Amino acid sequence: MSSIAHGVRIEVSDRRQGVPVLQHDQGGPASSRPGSAEKTVIGLDELSRGGGLLRIREEVVVDRPFGRLLHFDLEGNRPRPRVLIVSPLSGMRSGMLHDMIMGILPGHDVYCLTWKDAGDVPVDEGPFGLEDNIAYAIDALNSIEGRLHVIGLCQSALPALAATALVAGDSARPFSLTLIGGKLDTRINPTRMDTLTRRWPLEWYRNFVVTTVPDYRIGRGRRVYSANTEVMMLWAYLLRNFWSGGELFGKVLRDDGADPIQHPFVNSFFSVGDVPAEFYVDTVAQVFHNSALATGQLAWRGTRIAPENILDTALFTVEGELDDISGLGQTRVAHDLCTGIPAGHRASFLCPNVGQLGLFYGSVWRREVLPRFADFVRQHG
Repeated sequence: MSSIAHGVRIEVSDRRQGVPVLQHDQGGPASSRPGSAEKTVIGLDELSRGGGLLRIREEVVVDRPFGRLLHFDLEGNRPRPRVLIVSPLSGMRSGMLHDMIMGILPGHDVYCLTWKDAGDVPVDEGPFGLEDNIAYAIDALNSIEGRLHVIGLCQSALPALAATALVAGDSARPFSLTLIGGKLDTRINPTRMDTLTRRWPLEWYRNFVVTTVPDYRIGRGRRVYSANTEVMMLWAYLLRNFWSGGELFGKVLRDDGADPIQHPFVNSFFSVGDVPAEFYVDTVAQVFHNSALATGQLAWRGTRIAPENILDTALFTVEGELDDISGLGQTRVAHDLCTGIPAGHRASFLCPNVGQLGLFYGSVWRREVLPRFADFVRQHG
């Protein structure tokens, strides 16, 4: 099976049969060989269920210069609804999704589109912008056999919705699309981040935020939004939460993840990588300055992205009442944009007393969001 996007043909390996032998290395990058599980990206190796432990094999299905499509092969291999999680490309590594994947995996066949550290991508691989981000999401949809259910969260809500709109008339269109804490229209209840990001012109970001990968790294010469800058931003966010008593500081004090010993929240939160400069600047322009998707200006390869073309993909949006990253309504606006979806194929949930992180990590995710997501998938599979 193969898929084509961005002028690149990708060969996708066949699904393996039987229960594989687990090989686990939480800290290292995944192998570049499709179907391989020599090293892992997310760090899942086993799942507790029914008083026993089930092995998990993390397979690389598709490997490309800037990202990988992973499959989590769960021991037992019974038929389950297929779910594709599109990881956010925000600097934070995909290991942050460990809690989400652990929750979804028992009842679903899970795939995850993850992103590589741009500082480790040779400069001759070329640039990577928002259109490429969407192209990788389209490829992931085309690379998984049969129809599936898609999750976009935080930054990835936009490429997940855009990709769904672009394949709306194809066999790759998903059964359902779940958007969690996304920024689809930053004009609605703008957050501190939205206001500050709009303050400066694009040239300011190119000149004072974007840096060059140093010579000792594989990606030497590539322009990036650096991991060092992201760490400074995360520390500033943590300090604000300290003074305000916000959700983030609470999770640092009391880690409510499913496996806080092997996968502590604070380690995942501060595990970051470089982001391609083209993508970073595109995001500032299209998401924060122009709200391009909501205003009908967002295009992919010269084609306007038209959410109204989505007709038979069910839509579920999730927002947090205390989310200070994506303002209230910035995700739910997807229902206003996707006018072709029938009323019976829509749902929204405003989760009380929780910020963005709690929507996919911790006890609120497991107690409030996960059951609603699973019900929605069952209803629209």
